[in-house]
Amino acid sequence: MTEDEFDAFYAAAFPRLVGQLYALTGDHGEAQDVVQEAFVRAWDRRRSFLADEAPEAWIRTVAMRLAVSRWRRARRWVDLVRRNPPADRVPGPGPERTALVQALRTLPEAQRTAVVLHHLCDLSVEQVASETGSPVGTVKARLSRGRAALAAQLSGSDAEPGGRDATGTRLDDDGDGQSAKESGRVR
Repeated sequence: MTEDEFDAFYAAAFPRLVGQLYALTGDHGEAQDVVQEAFVRAWDRRRSFLADEAPEAWIRTVAMRLAVSRWRRARRWVDLVRRNPPADRVPGPGPERTALVQALRTLPEAQRTAVVLHHLCDLSVEQVASETGSPVGTVKARLSRGRAALAAQLSGSDAEPGGRDATGTRLDDDGDGQSAKESGRVR
């Protein structure tokens, strides 16, 4: 069977076969899928296909077997789910996780991205820089500011996001509330 003959056969037989398989499956989409799959399998055998002298019957048989196989697979899935039902209730996130997500939402996007990629995705500073397209120094600054803001929010102190406390004094990276001048360190 040539390509043109197969195309003509497909155009004539496809709607008829879909109607027949629709009657079998009760699902029009499923009928189209199995008939299409049967035609794909026939395409691979198109050179010797006419020798059967009943190409439509062959495609119908293949499509019916495909439909039955799908039905059996679906039935096995339902049986499996019935035997092993899912847990009735999945516990929600704990209060720590909720507080962390809420605190992360308050960070500027660039800081949040750097903190999440570095601390939650375990990427190195260099990998974060590569992924965000930012210089390594910028990523380090974003991580420092983001950690300071998160520490302030999660500890419940009077510190404001951005690494400064309520009086405007800059917090160091340790989050101990001492400025670099107060601790004797110079930045």
